[in-house]
Parts: sequence; C-alpha cells; structure tokens
Amino acid sequence: MGVKEAGGQSAKLPGVDLTGAELLWNWNEPALYEQAVRDGAEIAKGGALVVKTGKHTGRSAKDKFVVRDAETENTVWWDNNAAMTPEQFETLRKDMVAHIQGRPMYAQILFGGADKDHRLPFAVVTELAWHGLFIRHLLRRPSAEEQESLTPEFTIVNAPSFEADPTRHGTNSETVIAVNFAERVVLIGGTSYAGETKKSVFTILNYLLPKKSVMPMHCSVNVGSSADSAVFFGLSGTGKTTLSADPERTLIGDDEHGWSENGLFNFEGGCYAKMIRLSAEAEPDIYATTSMWGTVLENVVMDPRSRELDLDDATLAENSRGAYPISYIKGASEDGRTVHPKNIIMLTADAFGVLPPIAKLTPHQAMYHFLSGYTAKVAGTEKGVTEPSATFSTCFGAPFMPRHPAEYGNLLRDLINEHGVDCWLVNTGWTGGPYGVGKRMPIKETRALLRAALDGSLNTAQFREDPVFGFQVPVSVPGVDDSLLDPRSTWDDKQAYDAQANKLAGMFIKNFEKFESHVSESVREAAPTAPAAVAAE
Repeated sequence: MGVKEAGGQSAKLPGVDLTGAELLWNWNEPALYEQAVRDGAEIAKGGALVVKTGKHTGRSAKDKFVVRDAETENTVWWDNNAAMTPEQFETLRKDMVAHIQGRPMYAQILFGGADKDHRLPFAVVTELAWHGLFIRHLLRRPSAEEQESLTPEFTIVNAPSFEADPTRHGTNSETVIAVNFAERVVLIGGTSYAGETKKSVFTILNYLLPKKSVMPMHCSVNVGSSADSAVFFGLSGTGKTTLSADPERTLIGDDEHGWSENGLFNFEGGCYAKMIRLSAEAEPDIYATTSMWGTVLENVVMDPRSRELDLDDATLAENSRGAYPISYIKGASEDGRTVHPKNIIMLTADAFGVLPPIAKLTPHQAMYHFLSGYTAKVAGTEKGVTEPSATFSTCFGAPFMPRHPAEYGNLLRDLINEHGVDCWLVNTGWTGGPYGVGKRMPIKETRALLRAALDGSLNTAQFREDPVFGFQVPVSVPGVDDSLLDPRSTWDDKQAYDAQANKLAGMFIKNFEKFESHVSESVREAAPTAPAAVAAE
C-alpha cells in the first residue's frame, strides 16, 4: 500500500510535500485497530483499545505556535497566541519531512464540520496507527463516492517521534504544534497525546469560519422533539456533558459546533470524554463505550490478566480519555445538524456561592458573560489556600481562539438578536456559602430549572433584578425551593454574602478591562456593579 493507494490521493498536500514518505491512504477502523495492536496497543475486555501517551497526558499549551506573517499579522489575537517566524516554520517543515522519509504514515481525508456548505476537508497524516483510528472516530468520514474526488484544503501532520530543537526552530521544548494559516498546514511533533490533532482542527475552524459569518463554538448541543435546540457553553467541571446528555433530547454533539445560516452543526463525528472516575450510574452511556469495540482509551489503567479497566486509578493520568464514534451514544444524532437554537445556556460552577442557580441574560449581558467565560476552582490542598479561585477563559475556550474574542462575541450577539434566542446563566456551583461552607447546587433542581428554560415555561415566571450582577432571576419556579433562587437568603451571614458578591463583581470588572475598547457601550454597561475599591483590587 503506497502513495496512491485508495482513491489516488497525492503526496503533495496543502503546505507540505510528503512524496518520500510511505503514505497509507484511508485505512478503515479494523485495519488501523489491527496495526495498533501490532505496534503495542492492548485490548481491554469488550474490545476497547488501550494506549499510553507517555509524558504528555494532555495538551501542551506552551508549545503551540502560529506563524506570524502577512496573513495573520492583523487577524490573530497575539496576546493569546505565541508567534513563530516563517523562517523558523520553514526549517521545522524541512526537518520534519526529512524525519518521516521512508516511514509508514497513515493518511486520511476527513471532514471537519457536518454542514455541507461549510465543512472543510482535512488531510490528516499520523505516524501512529492508533492516532489514525482516533481521528477517524473524532472527525467526519466522507462517503466512498466523496473520497474518490475529495481534495484536502488543510493538512495536519502528527509525528510524535520527531523532536523539535528550540534553538533551531524557535520552540520552547522538543514538543511543537505549529499552525501556518497562510499555507494551510499544522505540524505536530514530540507528543503522543492524540487530543492535539483534534484541537488543531478546532483552532483552524475557529480561524476560518468567522470570515464566512459562521460562529465556531466550544459547546455541546442537544435538541428536543419540538425542534427546540439548545447550546451549552461551559468550562471543565461545570456539567456541560452531564446536562446536555438528556435522555429526552437528542445529542447533536458534546464539544465543538458551528452556527451558520443553516442552523447548528457538529464539527465532529465522535466524542472525546474524560474517563477518570467515570460512573456507570452517573454517566451510563459514556461508561458503556469503555467496553465497546474500537473505543480508544488513553492512559486508562487495565489489569493485564483480566483485562478489566480501573477508571478510578489516576496512576497514568488524571486526564485519562476515551475516543469513540458518536453512534456509540444511544439516541445521538448521526448527521450532526439541527435548527437554530431557541436557548443558549452558559454554565458556571461558582465556588464563591454568590450566583443564583439560573438567571436570564439580555443579548448584551450574554456577550459580556461569553467574553468573560467565568467559572471557579475550589480551594486546593496547598497549605494556607482556603478560598476559591476565579477562572476566566474567554469564549469558554481561550486556548483555541486564534482571533480576538470580540470577533466571536460580536458574531454571537448578532446571531442571538437575529434568531431571538433566550440566554441563561446557570450556576452548578455552590449555595449557602462558598466551597467549604455551603453545599453543591442540587442536580435535581438544576435539571428542573433547565427543563423550564428549554420548554419556554420559565419565560412566564416573575423575575427580580440582581442588585450586583444586573441579570434577571426568577422568583419562583415549580419544583424548586424559592430560597435557592435567592442566594443571599441561603447564607447565614448576609453581610458576608454581600462582601463575597462585591468581591466577585470586582473580579469580573478587572478581567473585562482588556475587552472594553473592543465592545460597544451597551456591552460595557452589562458589567456587574461593585464598589470602586473592590473593582480596583
């Protein structure tokens, strides 16, 4: 099987000429699975493939670079993206191409995006067979007819055995993820963590789609029987996967989506779920994939004799992962498309115990909170650290945003206005006090509030305006304790609540300073209010 096997694909791909490599084109899942086992992958009970990624068990954020050239000089958000010169990239490309000469490389053409008007065909070239299986799960596979005539528009080359030279290539270590938008190629080396390929696709779509007025989003999406689709934004630990996986609604996707003139669409054809401490009771559908043939399990501990998995064992990684086709989730959408959303949910886990369990946002408030991307981490185990810490990740996915956040925020605001979308801020964090004093928001009440928001009944509730954050909070919702809707009333010490609310408001204001010159006055006015002394902290 050589360069022109399976569809006659060329080795001259966008941004890179791999003529000297042994390109094995478009191998299917059984062939890649079989080769991965030959290469050392193990088989778990049920047929999942178990692999180890070595020292890299997550993304290498400090090793990602964007080539700074005429194409990107004024389009990339350089405060958030590390630059590489065209000369450094050229040296890196030559060295990586030389490194893989004569090596078998598993090459495939796959789509990023389910919307046929906006999907992008990628050539994905991987050194490891299990990486090939992984990306066939995660991206969208063309039909046999499409594959015969498809020409890739972007190339990703992933060669874990290649090590970058910081002096020669301008990198920070031997690991590199280098994105060249002008030449439409990504080079990945020095890491076996497969998520780098997945997130490279997301980064590329985040750069290209806004130029077409298509909104890329780090979110999950589901839809009810009444074509009432919903978008769920949220950082890790906020409940995005759990709350969007509703047996009464169809899952469109769990992580990456676009919003075009045609509606919502999944970028992917699979899921990449955290496995650590996964529970059969809490996440039955995801848990079931761990015993399905072909699921790729990264850094999951397995008994070598019984082939039983121990999902609670974090010896290899806290960030153990599983990749599988979305068809492995019961009732999930396979075409990955749905109508324009009726609701947008922004999830936060507020460990300060200040925010209400649900609040309605105006379009300008929605843009403000989208750009803020707030959640909170609980107090760590470090001696003396007793308070929660605020985390702000703009657009709920700052590491993957090549453009300035205001571009995404303005696009989202316009789409919300155009389609009359209701926007909600949902707090899955703490109530009755901060972490360590209060308790976690009851999941039963969170689900009841979400159901009321999604079926439209919450819109008829009586609302009050929060005096600090300015959003509208329902006063009473069937099935929910009224006191829970007023966070201040759940605190024994009301003055302590006021101080905590003002403190958090000040953190929002301080964080948003970098966006103030990029947004309209109405968005700036959507900020919470806080005493000047607190805001200046």
